[in-house]
Amino acid sequence: MGTNRLRNLTIAAGLRHTVGLKTDGTVLAVGDNRCGQCHVGDWRRIVAVDAGNVHMAANTGNAHTIGLKSDGTVVAVGWNQHHQCDVGDWRDIVAVAAGWCRTVGVKSDGTVVAVGRNREGECDVGGWRDIVAVAAGDWHTVGLKKNGTVTAVGNNRYRQCDVGGWRDVTAISAGYLHTVGLKSDGTVAAVGWNRHGQCDVGRWRDIVAVAAGSYHTVGLKFDGTVLAVGGNTHGQCDVGGWRDIVAVAAGCAHTLGVKADGTVVAVGDNAYGQCNVGEWSGIRR
Repeated sequence: MGTNRLRNLTIAAGLRHTVGLKTDGTVLAVGDNRCGQCHVGDWRRIVAVDAGNVHMAANTGNAHTIGLKSDGTVVAVGWNQHHQCDVGDWRDIVAVAAGWCRTVGVKSDGTVVAVGRNREGECDVGGWRDIVAVAAGDWHTVGLKKNGTVTAVGNNRYRQCDVGGWRDVTAISAGYLHTVGLKSDGTVAAVGWNRHGQCDVGRWRDIVAVAAGSYHTVGLKFDGTVLAVGGNTHGQCDVGGWRDIVAVAAGCAHTLGVKADGTVVAVGDNAYGQCNVGEWSGIRR
């Protein structure tokens, strides 16, 4: 069973765009580019990417994209109304996450930095220590500690931050109003809003990676197949036929899978071309 504590950061899905990291350290992006969130063509020496996601609503849609460079600095493009792209002075970063209106980074010493909207306390991570990975939902931020426990700040209306009792966690992901944790034994825990069944992961086994979308949850199995539960209005959970998958990502209403050969498959909402990844190749595993 895999024990990598870092989230998948080779492919990322936002509300209306998709980002992929190539083996040569360059980045691809397709989908909505109204805020310049797909302007990543000149990025180099990138080791991780993430995309700001947000639930589907009439008053949302703007997004940003972040990239972690091999030298520990961070680049960002896209919507910056809340200064979520103001990461130019960050140093010694080893992991990143993009939420709605904010960017979060883990430093090499296990502390965490965050910029952007903080109306719900989602950027109140200054006191965190011993963090190895972070995940950002719409209004909450989750941190994985090196001892396998989890902490969270921000909106907790649906108890999406009630992760204090989790143990032996190796990876985390945050959706609109729910939080998902992968345990070292290949099982999965989930808390938060479950109106669409997005937290119904109690029977999952042999999972090696998880991804939380706005209303759905995706799990990658040890054998390269994929599971998904939750809202399926756009077919974002139609992953039953996928094989040879090595990484997954979940956007608002679309799901992505990186295959062992470096190509990408996608299902779900494609209104902005965010699933047009059929010609991609060389994506980092």
